[in-house]
Amino acid sequence: MGLSAAKHRKNDKAGLAARRAALAILSAVLDDARPVDDALMQLHAAGLEPRDRAFVVALVQTSLRRKGESEAIIARFLTKKLPRKSGNAALILFLGTTQLLYLETPAHAVIDLAVTLAREDRDARHFANLINAVLRKLVDVKPIDRPRLNVPDWLWRRWTKTYGNDIAEAIAHAHLAEPALDLSVKSDPEAWAKALNGIALPTGSVRLKDRSGAIEGLPGFGDGAWWVQDAAAALPVRLLGDVAGRTVLDLCSAPGGKTAQLAARGAKVTAVDQSAPRMARVSENLDRLKLAAELVVADVLEFPSDRLFDAVLLDAPCSATGTIRRHPELPFIKSEQQIAELVELQARLLAHAAKLVRPGGSLIYCTCSLEPEEGEDQVERFLGGHPDYGRVKLAVEDVAGESRFITPKGDLRSLPSMNIGQDQGLDGFYAARLARLVTALPAKVGTGLAIEEAPKRMSLANP
Repeated sequence: MGLSAAKHRKNDKAGLAARRAALAILSAVLDDARPVDDALMQLHAAGLEPRDRAFVVALVQTSLRRKGESEAIIARFLTKKLPRKSGNAALILFLGTTQLLYLETPAHAVIDLAVTLAREDRDARHFANLINAVLRKLVDVKPIDRPRLNVPDWLWRRWTKTYGNDIAEAIAHAHLAEPALDLSVKSDPEAWAKALNGIALPTGSVRLKDRSGAIEGLPGFGDGAWWVQDAAAALPVRLLGDVAGRTVLDLCSAPGGKTAQLAARGAKVTAVDQSAPRMARVSENLDRLKLAAELVVADVLEFPSDRLFDAVLLDAPCSATGTIRRHPELPFIKSEQQIAELVELQARLLAHAAKLVRPGGSLIYCTCSLEPEEGEDQVERFLGGHPDYGRVKLAVEDVAGESRFITPKGDLRSLPSMNIGQDQGLDGFYAARLARLVTALPAKVGTGLAIEEAPKRMSLANP
């Protein structure tokens, strides 16, 4: 069922169009590997009221967050998996289970509408009685709380290897909660936290206590006083320190949060991204924020290397596993093969970005990934082949006193399980601060070198 078919129909039962839309979105995600945001952009085609649209979003997001737990419960009542030619029967049963166990929707509505959905489907209609029977049994079943079940095995193996079982469990648990809405403000976070009924985080972001309602209606939006940006995503720009008057190149810049940060801090920003539609959105946001930057639509790898900048920030394309709180479909539309392909792209982008930094300048490499190949390992590999670069270890003041964000080698690493404000987490992010040396070191010395340990003959920009 496509989203175009998920519209209101004459004599529809109340709530049926919303379930139809949720079913179409889940099918697009789980069957066609489409991101939820892409599918949601077409939700208006269903002609739903705002309340129903909000319900669809909650139903889809919760279904994906609790996918493994729901499937484990359903399996108790099925002697075997549904056959291939069962249409959307499995998804209909899945949606019904989510509503009963995790959204506490009235059982009569859940069961009646699930059966109706099944009867609308040419193949699923043969399983309408089965769906009815299973959902009736689930009415008295208690939900299970085993977050690990919601993580695919391939991803779980990675996280336990990298972080250990306890932290992997904590990450999986953090992914169950709807993320807070964080804002970056041009100035005075304490005042804006008060105006918006939020809290000012130690890192300078403002976290809203209530994320309901339209963003556009909040104080300061129309005046361009702030923009939406997760607290972790706002950290890499902090690592550049005072950028006022400096030339900064923001590579892979869309959706533009870091471009806005740099411009608000007085940098002379050049932002590059290959997506014209996404850069158009960046332009619109900068106009609202009354900020200026040079926007370039181009392949980063083709950006001319004869232009050198005081600082370059590369937020490289990645698996985005650090943002599963916001995008719970990611574990089901990504694969290890895709990560391997991204790692090679990141290496090429990082090598090219390094050519664009003036001697003595700074280079920030970051990704919103929890995978070490896309973070720590990528930087070690880079340093091993670039003796003209060294690592600038982070100090606690670089991360607003949050020393837990600093790795043993001096890089930034945040995890979704690290609570910061209202006992809520933040996205998983990695960032390394590097500097281009005026005098290159031998390759064997350059690997992983902390700048503070470098010979005094090297002249470096103030990071």
